[in-house]
Amino acid sequence: MGRYVARRLLQMIPVFLGTTLLIFLMVYTLPGDPVRGLFGDKGVDPATLARLRHEKGLDLPILQQYWNYMTGIVLHFDFGDQIASGRPVTDVLGDAFPVTLRLAGMAFVIEIVIGISLGTIAGLRAGRLTDNVVLVFTLLIISIPVFVLGFIIKAVFAFQLDWISPNVSSEARWSELLAPAIVLGSLSLAYVARLTRTTMAENLRSDYMRTAIAKGLPKRRIVGVHLMRNSLIPVITFLGTDLGALMGGAVVTEGLFNVKGIGGTIYESIQKREGTTLVGLVTVLVLVYLLMSLIVDLLYAVLDPRIRYA
Repeated sequence: MGRYVARRLLQMIPVFLGTTLLIFLMVYTLPGDPVRGLFGDKGVDPATLARLRHEKGLDLPILQQYWNYMTGIVLHFDFGDQIASGRPVTDVLGDAFPVTLRLAGMAFVIEIVIGISLGTIAGLRAGRLTDNVVLVFTLLIISIPVFVLGFIIKAVFAFQLDWISPNVSSEARWSELLAPAIVLGSLSLAYVARLTRTTMAENLRSDYMRTAIAKGLPKRRIVGVHLMRNSLIPVITFLGTDLGALMGGAVVTEGLFNVKGIGGTIYESIQKREGTTLVGLVTVLVLVYLLMSLIVDLLYAVLDPRIRYA
């Protein structure tokens, strides 16, 4: 297992470099001049613009800029400074990342608990009324766009019933993040429920399940040990990649509820063409994706002992 982990870590290096280079090139080919944007509609002489570009290293060739950026991250954990405010990007990450981590974590827990529970109930009662009710519910959730669901929740629970605050405060308390977390995790919840239901219904017809039933094992052991372990392998694969998607895909949800997290910061960075901030945020998300992918692969052997690391 140690050799497998070491090999996977080595494989992550070219993936990380290739992904960050692609993001870097895409960001810096966007139209507009971030240095010129500092002055808005005010006039500025070309010498001042050239001096500022030189100070921030924006006059170097693009590959030289990428090399300087990566060496700063690897050697000094330096993600650069924001062009407009001059704040270190690590400070921006320190403010935004914990908020989004809490939001994505809550959405992830909701997705796991409710999604797997609904999928398990529907799978064990495949073809019955309960299965059809879960099917209608999940299809309804999948068919509603996230921003529409967010507006509905805000209109009903914030403006009509006054149960929640329409916007999240700067402290981003856990209670305030519950509604955004439900909105953020709703789509994935429906997918997890459908995936769990399908795999459980298929595995119920497997030979090993008939053998377990014929041996007279208790139903709790048949479902909890034999059925769940085999049925959750594709669900774990989906959940592993979905955590990164929840963190990166929170732009709409964070905008709806005024959450000061990574999604809102990414949106603001694109608008202001803050390339350094944008690349730094996306680089962290790439690392989250790679780490979650490794954890998922390691969990396979826990769920299915037949799987061996080659």
